[in-house]
Amino acid sequence: MSPASKLAGLLFALLLVLASFASSLALGQSSTSFDTLAHTLTAYDPSLTSHLVIMTERLPRAMIAVLVGASLAVSGALMQSLTRNALASPGILGINAGAMLFVVISAAYFTGNMPLSLIWAAFLGAATAASMVYFLGYERGSGSSPLRTVLAGVAITALCVSFAQGLLVVNQERFGSLIFWLAGSVSGRSLDSLWPLMPLFLGAALICVLLTRQLNILSLDDEVVRALGQRTGLVRLFAGLVVVTLSGASVALAGMIGFIGLIVPHIARALFGRDHRWLLPACTLLGAALLLIADTAARFVIPPEEVPVGVMTALLGAPLFLYLASRRSQSL
Repeated sequence: MSPASKLAGLLFALLLVLASFASSLALGQSSTSFDTLAHTLTAYDPSLTSHLVIMTERLPRAMIAVLVGASLAVSGALMQSLTRNALASPGILGINAGAMLFVVISAAYFTGNMPLSLIWAAFLGAATAASMVYFLGYERGSGSSPLRTVLAGVAITALCVSFAQGLLVVNQERFGSLIFWLAGSVSGRSLDSLWPLMPLFLGAALICVLLTRQLNILSLDDEVVRALGQRTGLVRLFAGLVVVTLSGASVALAGMIGFIGLIVPHIARALFGRDHRWLLPACTLLGAALLLIADTAARFVIPPEEVPVGVMTALLGAPLFLYLASRRSQSL
């Protein structure tokens, strides 16, 4: 695929994001026309109910969906490159579950009862789960085993989710506001909850930009890397830091949203190849578009109630995960 074709693909993906963003603002239980949407964005009038709904509810929701979808997709691509494992993603390997468990524990035994007030706990949980999966999946003499890593991730995920559910059962009244968040949701958030996390997202994005060329080296065999005189330890360290940052911040914002980090990197590689200079921007745009579409569709499944967007992404991602797992097991 030529660079011109890849650039055209990125432009199309950007248009898809913009169309999905506009649909997220306009569609819902009380849908508004695109003319009303344009008037709201250009001449906001808080006395009009339609304007108020768009600016205070749907606009923050769409912006958080863009940020979380892009972050999960990029962190999934980085994890697959770091582990050379097609099944790696923050949700599959237990990183999101670790962040969620530490948030629940912190809310139970420390001050604060909303995830955003416990962002430090999400980062600590993500880092702890990632470290445990790495050591459990490591084979002496041969490095990280893809099969052992996936099995370790599934086990850590089950363990963290079980502990979190146990705490929720014991403290039902205290954690009533967290139930919907645990299933994965971008609704009910304000822009005030987003701004404190923006430096973390921007810092992670900057590191990704600086590492794009070096990340391509990770796809080579270790013997080839050593023969070329390349040192990947620092690259792996910073890439792992980006994964923990993006995953922890995403869980704090939106809870457990799975499979975005698994689905999108495979779609992006099929369309744009394995070069991270194209892969990471493609994951950013496609991840944002996919979560926007899933969140918009979740509003119409069981009206007038809403399905958590984490349920929608699971419905989309579970069949692909089973397909990839079956292919992977056949190749082992």
